Parts: sequence; C-alpha cells; structure tokens
Amino acid sequence: MTNLTRTPNRSLRTLQNEIDQVFNRLFPTSEGNGDRSESTARMWAPRTDMVETADNYEIHLDLPGMSKDDLKINMQERQLTVSGERRHEARNEDDEFVRVERAFGHFHRSFTLPQSIQEDNIEAAYEDGVLKITVPKAEESKPRQISIQ
Repeated sequence: MTNLTRTPNRSLRTLQNEIDQVFNRLFPTSEGNGDRSESTARMWAPRTDMVETADNYEIHLDLPGMSKDDLKINMQERQLTVSGERRHEARNEDDEFVRVERAFGHFHRSFTLPQSIQEDNIEAAYEDGVLKITVPKAEESKPRQISIQ
C-alpha cells in the first residue's frame, strides 16, 4: 500500500516554478520571455493516431475535456495544423494536490500531408473527446484494379 504525503500548495507551487525554470533554460520559447504558459505548450501534445485507408488519411487526436470551440484546424501548403487550449479548472486556494498528471495550456500539432489529397474536401468531427480529421486522397493516388487482357 502506498502512503500519500500531503504537501502544502505553497511548496508544490515552488517546486513547479523551479521545474519550469529548468525547462525554460533547456527549451527556451521563441520569444525568449520564459512565459510559463508558452513553455508548458511545448511539453504537452494530444495523443494521435494516423490511419491510411484506400480512400482517405485519418487523424485521430485525444482531447478529453475540451469543447470544439477550443480547437482550431488550419491547412496551408500541405501542412495541417491543429491547435487549441485546455483550460485549467478553477480550484480553491486551500486545495492540496496529491497528484497532478493532466496537462493544461496551449497545444499545437502539425502534420505534413502528401501532395495527392483533395484539400477542399477535408472534414473534421469531434465526439467523446476525440477529434477525427478525414483527408480524402486524390483520385490519381487511389489504388485501382487493372484488368488483364
């Protein structure tokens, strides 16, 4: 059996700040300002599956606890980008965290797609915390059966 030792919030915040400072030194933000939310964004990204079928490419991103209004999908020069923000739940100052594993803040995922896609027919659906993006293949890239004469 594991014993849980409670740590006052003040000590937990101090430890988090020290860890953030180490990460900011090792992985500085592009602005160089050491902003905590920007450094956190580099550390969290949704889990992703990519599937290729005969007709489509499918991208599935796990985004539990987010609404579709918190998400943005952009396509530019074969680069599909999904970004958004998971907001931290409001907590009482007196709450003491025993364990923190969920990531919060901004995220950004980019995927380079093949040239042979139907860019104008890309679709996205969000259900039960999973974002599914369907990228149809262009007709010339789909496999076709060749008859033997």
